[in-house]
Amino acid sequence: MASLRAVGVGPSIPVGSPVPPVLYPPLATVLLLGAAVAAARFAAALHGEKRGSSIVADVTLGVLASSMAGVGTLFLLAWTGLYV
Repeated sequence: MASLRAVGVGPSIPVGSPVPPVLYPPLATVLLLGAAVAAARFAAALHGEKRGSSIVADVTLGVLASSMAGVGTLFLLAWTGLYV
């Protein structure tokens, strides 16, 4: 049986989070609140006046809201101890 050194496997390096766990609660709160505001603004833009609306602005706002909701949800799950 070959040793691990013979196949080029060295000492393992522990994997850590690039964001300190202390920042999980504020990041989750800010991102989810920002997503709620962006989603409300997106919904108001869809149901409001159509004259000054552009598809680029609507898509940009939708992408921003969904991105903030997704990342905020990940930080919320990490904050509660569910690492995904």
